[in-house]
Amino acid sequence: MANLFEEGNKQKPPLADRIRPDGFDGFYGQEDLIGEGSPLRKAIQNDELNSLILWGPPGSGKTTLAKIIANKTDAHFVKFSAVDARLKEVRKAIREAEERQKVHNQRTILFIDEIHRFNKAQQDAFLPYVEEGTIILIGATTENPSFEVISPLLSRSSVYTLDPLDEESMKKIIKRALKKGFENSFEITDQALERLINYADGDARVGLNGLELGVNFVEANEGNKITEEVLDKVLKEHALRYDKKGEQHYNLISAFIKSMRDSDPDAALYWLARMVESGEDPRFIARRMVIFASEDIGNADPQALEVATNVARAVEFVGLPEVQINLAQGTTYLATAPKNNASYSALLKALKDAKKGAFGVPLHLRNAATNLMKKMGYGEDYEYAHDLEEEPDQEHFPEELGEQNYYKED
Repeated sequence: MANLFEEGNKQKPPLADRIRPDGFDGFYGQEDLIGEGSPLRKAIQNDELNSLILWGPPGSGKTTLAKIIANKTDAHFVKFSAVDARLKEVRKAIREAEERQKVHNQRTILFIDEIHRFNKAQQDAFLPYVEEGTIILIGATTENPSFEVISPLLSRSSVYTLDPLDEESMKKIIKRALKKGFENSFEITDQALERLINYADGDARVGLNGLELGVNFVEANEGNKITEEVLDKVLKEHALRYDKKGEQHYNLISAFIKSMRDSDPDAALYWLARMVESGEDPRFIARRMVIFASEDIGNADPQALEVATNVARAVEFVGLPEVQINLAQGTTYLATAPKNNASYSALLKALKDAKKGAFGVPLHLRNAATNLMKKMGYGEDYEYAHDLEEEPDQEHFPEELGEQNYYKED
C-alpha cells in the first residue's frame, strides 16, 4: 500500500521520500533488527505482527520500516502523524477498522509517527482496540518510550530500537540515491562523500537533503560533479536542523523568554511558532512559561503563575495540535503582564548566604517535639504571631549571619 506514503500534491517530493525502499533490499543500517532470519523480519514476512514501538533517532529508518511493513502485510495500513492528526480522525480510522474486521475479516495496522507527541489521554484511546485486536498499533518515536508512552500501551507492545546509521550505511544510502533519485547522472568525489556523511551525523534524511542541495547547485551551474567545495557552499547556506539537545534548541527558547521579558507579545509568538513548527516538545515550552511566571513577573501579577500552570495542564489534557492555542494564550498573557523579579533576585541573595555555612537554627524557632527537646530549650521564648497585637520582635536568622534584607518590593 505504497500510495499511503506518497505526497498528496503534485510537487516533487524530497529525495528521502523518492528513494525510500519498498522492501528489505535498500534498507541499510539496521541489520541486527531486520536482517535475514531476525524475529521482526519473520513476523513481517509471515504477516504475524503484533503492536510495536519503533524507537530511534531522526533519520534512522523508522518511517521506511513502516513503509516496508505496509507493502509486505495483507492488513489495511493507515498512517497518521501525531504532529497534525486530530483525535477524532484517529477514532474515525478505528471505527472503520472495526467495520473492516467485521465485514471483510481484514486487520488494520495503524501507524502513528511521533507517537510521543500524543498526550496520555490521547494514547489511552488506543488501549481497548489494541487489546481487542481491532488494530495493530505501530508507533514511531525519537523519545524514550519508557517516559513518553503510557505504561499500559507499552506493556502491550514490543519495543524495537533503531540505531543512528553508521558511515558504511550512510555511504550505501547516498550512492543508491545518486542512482535512483535523479533524472540525470551525477557523481560525488570521495572527499565530498566523507564531508556529507560527517554532516549527516547518522541521520539519513539530513544526508539526503544535503545531497539534493549539492545536486541542485551543480545542475544549475551545468555541472554533474559534487565536490567538497560545492558542499561547503550549499551546506553553509542551508539552515541548521533543529536539535532538541543542540544550540538551536537553546537559542529559540532564549529568544522566546527574552521577548516575553521585554513585553513584546508579537516577537514571543513568532519564537513560539518557530519552536512548534520545529517539533519542540510543548511540555518543555510550558515548563519554561511556569518558571517565567515566577522569575520575571512574580508578585506584580500573582495570577500569571496560575495561567502558566493551567497552560501546562492543558498540554497534558489537550495535546497537539490544538494545544498550540493554549500556548499562544499563555504567551500573550505573560508577555503583556507587569514584570517584577524581586522574588527571584531575593532568592539568589539568600542562596549566596546559604552557601556560607550550615549555621544552626535559633533555639526559639525549633520545634519541641519531645520532652528532651523542651529541656534543651527548643521553642523557648518563641512568640506566636497570632497571639500578638503587633508583629513579633524576634530574630529569624542564624546569629552568625544576622538580619538580612533580600526581598525588596518596588
